[in-house]
Amino acid sequence: MADPAAVQTQAFNLWYGTFQALYDVDITVAAGRITSLIGPSGCGKSTLLRSINRITERLGYVRTTGSIEVYGHPIIGPAVSLVQVRKQIGMVFQRPNPLPLSIRENVLFGWKLHNEGPKATRAQEDEIVEQALRTVLLWDETKDRLAHTATGLSLEQQQKLCIARLLPVKPRLLLMDEPCSALDPKGTEAVEELIWTLRGAYTILLVTHNMAQARRASDDCAFMLMGRLVEHRSTNELFVAPEDPRTGDYIEGRYG
Repeated sequence: MADPAAVQTQAFNLWYGTFQALYDVDITVAAGRITSLIGPSGCGKSTLLRSINRITERLGYVRTTGSIEVYGHPIIGPAVSLVQVRKQIGMVFQRPNPLPLSIRENVLFGWKLHNEGPKATRAQEDEIVEQALRTVLLWDETKDRLAHTATGLSLEQQQKLCIARLLPVKPRLLLMDEPCSALDPKGTEAVEELIWTLRGAYTILLVTHNMAQARRASDDCAFMLMGRLVEHRSTNELFVAPEDPRTGDYIEGRYG
């Protein structure tokens, strides 16, 4: 039996008060791959991303219809545990948001919050920290200053640390909302390299305004316009031979 899709939405609609931001979005995100969401500002891609881990619910005036499943399990409904949803879905934001704690405590923060087993030993915690930092290609740069405050890291390092902070909880899905927008070209290249190394071990859904980044750093690509999903195909197919003329117009820079 085939593995369920990492994410599947069906007829998903969202309103901010009386304004409808998403219209009947049907998308299936393949597991273990990187899928980029592209489209002009205000098209709904970040709203869709934030709906997948239910951040939009923090706003009391948001209403939704339709469904979202993550690995075959509904994530919206009165019987669904928000804590369990957040454990399997990690979120990375546009600007790095390290906690005003040490590098070590940043990595352990989510794990300590969600750990339901016996209290770990110092050695076990050290192993968790090292594994997470190695995974995000940050161990060699930080291993001798784990007690230093994380806010002293460069923006590139901070963004890698924010990703490392998610990993000890063992999420299956990583949502990234323009994770390179605050970085210089060198930092962008480094974070894109990291995203590609995480491919397979995690499913990654990436929102980006950068067409070159979408083409470089994703397997599949979905184009959104005015709250609707226009086209969703392999990245190469979408960029080389888009089926919808609106997709081609956006990729070629004729609007947006």
